[in-house]
Amino acid sequence: MTDPSVPPPTGKPTSYSRVTLSRIMTAVDVNLYGTVHGGVLMKFVDDVAGAAAARHFGGTAVTAAIDEIVFAEPVRVGDLVHAHAQVNWTGHTSMEVGVRVVAERWDSAEEAPIEVATAYLVFVGVDVSGNPRPVRPVLPETGEDKRRFREAEIRREHRLARRRAIQDHRGSHDSPVDDSPVAS
Repeated sequence: MTDPSVPPPTGKPTSYSRVTLSRIMTAVDVNLYGTVHGGVLMKFVDDVAGAAAARHFGGTAVTAAIDEIVFAEPVRVGDLVHAHAQVNWTGHTSMEVGVRVVAERWDSAEEAPIEVATAYLVFVGVDVSGNPRPVRPVLPETGEDKRRFREAEIRREHRLARRRAIQDHRGSHDSPVDDSPVAS
C-alpha cells in the first residue's frame, strides 16, 4: 500500500538508466549445434535489463515478465557480445526495459557488430519485504525515446488484453483450471 503522505518520486531521463554489459562467449556457453545456447543469452539479457531497472528505480527491481525475445543471428564461441538496455516506459510500480544485443565476431573484428537479439522485459520495483513500490517516471529525451515509450504502452495494452481474454475464457468453463504452463 502506498503512503499518500509520501510525494511521488521525481522522474529521471531515459539516458539515466542506460547500461551496457559485455562478455566473450566461451565453450561452456554452447548448445548441441556449436553456437551459444539461447538460455545463456536470455540470462545475459535479464542481467543487463535488471541493471537498467535497478539504476532507474534506485533500488531492487525484479523481473515480472519477458514480454518478447527475438534471436536474429546465432552467437559463436569467441564472439564479444554487448547487451545494451534502457528503461523505455514506467507505470505505477512496473517498468519496461528494452534490450539490444550485438556481437563482434572474433574472426572479423574489424567489421561492424551485428544485431543478434532484441528483448522487452517487465520489472517491478520492490521494497525490502518484496512488496511493490512506486517507480519514478521515465522522461523520454529524444524522438527515439518517445517512440519506444509509445510502443511500450502498446505492448502493455496487449499484455493486459491477453490476460483478460484468457481469464474470460477460463471463467466460461465449469471445471477447475490448472494455471501451470505444462500438463503433469
